[in-house]
Amino acid sequence: MLDQKTLDHLWNFRDPAASEARFRAAMIEEMYDADERAELATQLGRAISLQGRFEEADALLDDIDDDEPTVGVRILLERGRVLNAGGRPAMAVPLLEQAAELADHLGEEFLAVDALHMLSLADAAHAEVWMRSALEYASTARDERTKRWMIALHVGLGTFLRGKKRLTEAMVEFQLAEQWAERLGSEGQKALAREAITECGKALAEGP
Repeated sequence: MLDQKTLDHLWNFRDPAASEARFRAAMIEEMYDADERAELATQLGRAISLQGRFEEADALLDDIDDDEPTVGVRILLERGRVLNAGGRPAMAVPLLEQAAELADHLGEEFLAVDALHMLSLADAAHAEVWMRSALEYASTARDERTKRWMIALHVGLGTFLRGKKRLTEAMVEFQLAEQWAERLGSEGQKALAREAITECGKALAEGP
């Protein structure tokens, strides 16, 4: 199956149309086998969904005929994303739960954390529980790429807590995000964490 870094190279989340073109081109390259092309197809579906073409993305995911387990995880995950982005989060939750469970069973750490993170978005009533579950899972991951999730997850939890006026707890999360960003993150991630700390510090200084 494809290494996550290979998919990272094809993705530009700021330009899903360009990503769509890259995935379409990759799917016809001879260097990939049938299972890998199916995996690429799941990411093509995601790129299409990010452009708001939800029905097209759903149909594409329907057409993927592959019984490789990791491909199955990605199909569940992308179906969940499509449903959530299309305004049907309640329908997304069981698919994302299945994706998280199957990914964990397969030892697909990155996908397990991705699914848990998506659950924090789709299942708003239990967002904090899912975020903390994702953090716990990512903290024990073996590979560095999965551990990089710690940055976004700490920022996400901090933002959630700040929205709940739990500013001291939020500051801790932003500081942890900065620590992880210094270890594993990009310059952009470092700057984001520092900005979050600054803004949260101002809110703390202003008081209730």
